[in-house]
Amino acid sequence: MLRTLRDAFKVKDIRTRMLFTFLMLVVIRIGCQIPVPGINGELFKEWFASQTGGAFSFFDAITGGSFLDMSIFALNITPYITSSIIIQLMTIAIPQLEEMHKDGEDGRKKLTAITRYVTVGLAIMQSVALGISFGRQGWLYEYNAWSVIQVIVILTAGSAVLMWIGERITERGVGNGISIVLVINIISRIPNDLGTLWQQFISGKSVARAVLAAVVIVAIILALVVFVDVLQNAERRIPVQYSRKIQGRKQVGGQSSNIPLKVNTAGVIPIIFAQSIMQFPVIIAGMLGKGNGTGIGSQIIKTLNQSNWCDPSQPVYTIGLVIYLVLIVAFAYFYTSITFNPLEIADNMKKQGGFIPGIRPGKPTSDYLNSILGYIIFIGAIGLSICAFIPIFFNGVFNASVSFAGTSIIIIVGVVVETIKQIESQMLVRHYKGFLSN
Repeated sequence: MLRTLRDAFKVKDIRTRMLFTFLMLVVIRIGCQIPVPGINGELFKEWFASQTGGAFSFFDAITGGSFLDMSIFALNITPYITSSIIIQLMTIAIPQLEEMHKDGEDGRKKLTAITRYVTVGLAIMQSVALGISFGRQGWLYEYNAWSVIQVIVILTAGSAVLMWIGERITERGVGNGISIVLVINIISRIPNDLGTLWQQFISGKSVARAVLAAVVIVAIILALVVFVDVLQNAERRIPVQYSRKIQGRKQVGGQSSNIPLKVNTAGVIPIIFAQSIMQFPVIIAGMLGKGNGTGIGSQIIKTLNQSNWCDPSQPVYTIGLVIYLVLIVAFAYFYTSITFNPLEIADNMKKQGGFIPGIRPGKPTSDYLNSILGYIIFIGAIGLSICAFIPIFFNGVFNASVSFAGTSIIIIVGVVVETIKQIESQMLVRHYKGFLSN
């Protein structure tokens, strides 16, 4: 990886793209430090400190701490991520969107425009909810229409600006801009998390215990990184053979290829889906000041709250963890089923004269791909569940309250690997261009 980056800096165009990406990330981090006018940040931080053990910790991580600081980028790119997922799901349910999805570059541009509009709409909805909630909680210096409108406009504009920056990075920088913005937010929280671990397990302890704790922490993080890297790159390659055809006096075709089926087909989406479903009621209850009582509703909220899972003093709430892991597996199958169509692949192979050795073209090929995909999805879902479980286990048993969890590692490793691959592909293209021009 370091060699790739070093070689990339030797190419002027790629160096310019990397510099542009870096400058955009600097702008983002500056914006994350500018507070929204009219909000009493200290009161909000006090409330947030009482909630951040569970539902809000991951949200704070993916916003790079801008939500905790209630900066102009407090919503960050979460509306865009939600919008992208919604549009992707709707392409299955709405025929017009499905046609756009299949309509090449023009269709992609139309879907991108729709995603932008939905992003702004979601940002407005979230900003309205936050503005009114902040006013009722007494977190606004002055609770009136102007103060609420000011919060709505600033938060919505901040989310729209980040969406624009992400698209510009994709266009003029390196890698996927939205993913890179998400990763830089998560990375920005790592020093705070490491500081928390240092204060909790190393500072003030005897040398032997401090060294042991440091070794265990580093070993767990490295093991997770390696595991995620293997999970992200693992794939099952299905061999495909193409029949020979006679075109004029020439014989074409006959080459061999393969269909790469990634083990972690759905990426980090199943975890995000599962977390959203589990934590949404907890966030609403927290904003309304509910969920701390002894009634059935409060017990359900505590069961859904990640901060109560794997707690030896309250084992009953770990039922929520079991539900969470089941949802991850279910969403892995669901998301893959709407993004990967074996029947369409089988039909395309048949039209192009391709076939899987030993499998008849058409429906038998589709059934074969479905059966293979079922095993692969299960393995990937179990891998995702392990990544999600390990940090939750240590947070619950050892009270290691950090936002840097398995989900964050999956996102970081996945985006870094894909960005490096894009840089390498750009270098390869320029190498061949230079070769042809000589």
